[in-house]
Amino acid sequence: MDRLVLLVSTGVARGLVIALFALSLVIIWRAARIVNFAQAAMAVVAVYVAFALQAATGSFVVALLGALVTGALLGAAVERGLMRRVSGRTPMPGMIVAIGLVMVLQSVLGILFGPKHRPMTPVLAETPLSVGGVPVLSRYDLFVLVVALVVVVGLGVLFNRSTLGLQLRASAVAPEVSRLLGVRVPRMVTIGWMLSSAVAALAVLLLVPTELGLNAHSADVLFVHAFTVAVLGGLDSPAGALLGGVVVGVLVSLVTGYASAGLAPLAVLALLTVVLLVRPGGIFAPKEARTA
Repeated sequence: MDRLVLLVSTGVARGLVIALFALSLVIIWRAARIVNFAQAAMAVVAVYVAFALQAATGSFVVALLGALVTGALLGAAVERGLMRRVSGRTPMPGMIVAIGLVMVLQSVLGILFGPKHRPMTPVLAETPLSVGGVPVLSRYDLFVLVVALVVVVGLGVLFNRSTLGLQLRASAVAPEVSRLLGVRVPRMVTIGWMLSSAVAALAVLLLVPTELGLNAHSADVLFVHAFTVAVLGGLDSPAGALLGGVVVGVLVSLVTGYASAGLAPLAVLALLTVVLLVRPGGIFAPKEARTA
């Protein structure tokens, strides 16, 4: 029983990191109607900057701010320098460019830093705390939990309670109408990219200290899990990303703890298959209105 509680609690913490990254995919989909396959590679670039800042200053706060700023600037640069020049009639050209960008970024990081994993020390201890003699979350897991919940709530308020969030959504769904109403659609798309890339960088920064370390492919598995979560919940649903992230995180933790880490991807794939067979658009995908 103690082991189950520990696995579930750590799975929830890991799931919220997955949910954060899935939210970054939802943000970019809602803002630009594109699945950014370069999201993980861009986030790793930002975390390398954070790694350098932490090594130079010894401050995790500085590293955190550096990752967010670098992620946002990189998102703006990719949108303005690449994606804005790609035809937006269908998502496919943008996806192809994003895949090419993954190859370029990972190759450059590999050339500059090599294949070795660079360990990042967690800002807090990873020793599990005990509640009533039962080991649960570590201090670092609690920190991740709080940060993830704050960001999720903040994004929810932004998109559902603010004028900026409404403009971001309107620019993606009906750009021509939005232009007529005075919304600067190109600016909204850029802001969407910046916000999405910053959230992805935060998710990877929170994850790397609990893994082998930082290298060019540190976020690859996270991207696969997050993309699965986004599809499970529906690419238009932040709530689906949050719930799906927790479910996938707990599933991976339980399968790894009771069976084998090698079976975890198969369990996630099985879950994805079942959901898509039952509800192809995702669990929280909005129902389309019937037309005569």
